[in-house]
Amino acid sequence: MNTTTYIGDCRISFFNISSQGFWDNLKSPDVVFGYSLPLLEIQIILIFFCIVMSHMFLRCIGISQIASYMIAGIVLGPQLFDVLEKSSGKLSVDPALDGIAALRCISVFGTLMFTFLMTVRTSRRVAFHSGKLPVVIGIVSFFAPLFGLGFQNFFSDNIDPHYMPLTKALGERTAIVITQYSILLPSTTYILLELKIINSELGRLALSACVINDILGIFSMIVASIQATYIHVSHATAYRDIVAVIIFFLVVFLVFKPMVQWVIDRTPEDKPVEDMYIHAVIITALASAAYFVFFNMKYILGPLMIGIIIPEGPPLGSALEAKFERLTMNVFLPISITFSAMRCDGARILSQFNDIFFNIFLTFLILVIKLVACLAPCLYYKLPLSESLAVSFILSYKSFADFVLYEAVLDDTYISQATYSFLILYSLLNAGIVPTVLRRMYDPRRKYVNYQKRDILHLERNSDLRILTCLHKPENVSETIAFLQLLSSPNLDFPIAVTVLHLVKLVGQINPIIVSHDKKLKRLNKDSYIHTANLAFRQFVLESLESVTVTTFTAFSHENLMHEDICTLALDKTTSMIVVPSGRKWTVDGLFESDNTAIRHLNQSLLDRAPCSIGILVDRGQFSRKSIVTSKKRYSIDVGVLFIGGKDDREALSLVKRMKNNPRIRVTVIRLVFDHEIESDWDYILDNEGLKDLKSTEDNKDIDYIERIVTSSVEVVKAVQLLAEEYDLMVVGRDHDMTSQDLSGLMEWVELPELGVIGDLLAARDLSSKVSVLVVQQQQQRT
Repeated sequence: MNTTTYIGDCRISFFNISSQGFWDNLKSPDVVFGYSLPLLEIQIILIFFCIVMSHMFLRCIGISQIASYMIAGIVLGPQLFDVLEKSSGKLSVDPALDGIAALRCISVFGTLMFTFLMTVRTSRRVAFHSGKLPVVIGIVSFFAPLFGLGFQNFFSDNIDPHYMPLTKALGERTAIVITQYSILLPSTTYILLELKIINSELGRLALSACVINDILGIFSMIVASIQATYIHVSHATAYRDIVAVIIFFLVVFLVFKPMVQWVIDRTPEDKPVEDMYIHAVIITALASAAYFVFFNMKYILGPLMIGIIIPEGPPLGSALEAKFERLTMNVFLPISITFSAMRCDGARILSQFNDIFFNIFLTFLILVIKLVACLAPCLYYKLPLSESLAVSFILSYKSFADFVLYEAVLDDTYISQATYSFLILYSLLNAGIVPTVLRRMYDPRRKYVNYQKRDILHLERNSDLRILTCLHKPENVSETIAFLQLLSSPNLDFPIAVTVLHLVKLVGQINPIIVSHDKKLKRLNKDSYIHTANLAFRQFVLESLESVTVTTFTAFSHENLMHEDICTLALDKTTSMIVVPSGRKWTVDGLFESDNTAIRHLNQSLLDRAPCSIGILVDRGQFSRKSIVTSKKRYSIDVGVLFIGGKDDREALSLVKRMKNNPRIRVTVIRLVFDHEIESDWDYILDNEGLKDLKSTEDNKDIDYIERIVTSSVEVVKAVQLLAEEYDLMVVGRDHDMTSQDLSGLMEWVELPELGVIGDLLAARDLSSKVSVLVVQQQQQRT
């Protein structure tokens, strides 16, 4: 198919779209690249081939995939293959229809969609709900680098007129200051996600400061565009553009925003938004980009403003993410970044190094000013030095998002090709070096390292038992309440303080948040399972005769970072134990149904990082149903503790001793004694000290104590299987330090390593018993 385009009065250009493939001309097969579609296809294939090959090597040394996109662009640029130059004259003599026009359109579309989706997923509340520090950082880091403008006249006498006229060279220096002082949200968000610290306090601080800086940046970008039009075009055009911006804001806030809210209100809960409305939003975002271009401003401003209006999360924000996020992130964004990097010409940097030396100096000067501007407020507000430096580096990070600014000033001829190439390489160095430096500088696990004992074993006899319970799904509610009922007592001398944390996977939103249910939360209406769960816990408190207090929170978080929110809340609430569901689901009859891999990974992360003891609850159903049923019998629930030895078993024993005050619970401690135990071992001495009061019939009237001698791991397995038939709930330690050599043979058969050897046996899918199990790990003391 051929399309003929007339340009002016006499020039004709042929724009060929599709071909008949290589068979079109057997003598010269490369003629196929004279058609736009095959040419675009080979360009995209080359881009992704180079990306894959680059990432194969870079991932081995821990370099992010974004750097692979940039390197692929440099490889395909003028240094090696020069794809853009070789493609440009393939199709048409018209520059608007040359061989890179289609690829350029896809690149712009990718940037537009990425910016729009990133803005939709960003919570605007994060900027104003994190205290004064991020506001101060955001404002200071915006204005302080502007002092770099005072250096633009330095060494102006040395500017080579063959490189650039004096006035234009000074304008280039101004452009460098403007592009370097900005802190773009996509860059900040990406590095926080890459480092897996977006859920941390430091991550929230950096995001909040970045949003403040971006708000100021949007207004400054609009003012700069109008000023440029006023100077270089005409006064009347500039005034027209001001009116156009005002009209756009009025339409967006007075017409588009109410329409968006109307769509959200008419969408039933747990139902998807109709495709018609999703497509209308995307078309509006694209139209806004064209609107701003028509009025002499950057196309990125339109999608940015439309994205701000759309509420993050379900139903509309999550629907947009579900439909377009993967396509944008995996196809359009790599093409966009690579295309921008393909315009980088490293040879220009070397040949014009003397001309751009001051630009390089100015770039690093702005970097230093920005680092100091971010560091000073952090130190003033008593933030530790390592965290202050980490925040400064995060907010000074330049990456792929800045390519939009670099290309804008290049296309408008504010900067030279050599300066643009340097800025691309500067971003590449940032992408490769800064994450590595930050990993060494800031470890989020350090805040969980404490030297205080936060476990049940070392609690004072009548002190509050503080427990944090985590809920993923509706079925977790009954099992959690059933467990808490075992610890509750009509005796007010043994109070329990429970913190309930609902864990919700973050959809259509980037910023993780933890919300207390003391505050109103719009997205949790009366029909949601969280509301129902809170009512169930409220009823549990009423039945506990004031011996139990419950506070509830909801954490909207990324699935692979939920452990950060759990550990942070446990640290804030000084809890002694975190109790989480295992992720293994059973039918009503006690038969295995499914495993939740995400929950299992979360539990493993908690076992590695938790600042207190942790319990993993495996409920087969009978235990939770039996616990909730009211019974007049003194003993209605049988709890067994399998004690082998080690600190985890001692922690499990301490937990069960708290249950003896509940008249509905009958507790039995079964100690498995190996016939070759070393009695002088320190763990053996501590174990006997913990069991001493149980062995004494005078001191112990509430807990039954049994000892069984075993000689091998085979006998341990048989003993565990027999005990599983006798109890409703078995409480076991995860590790058994002193007898690990006797159980080491069983490790080869463990299916769920997070439960340990004994816990895995009791949670086995082929175990015919309906026993539930709580696996306990004592707080891990780190030095």
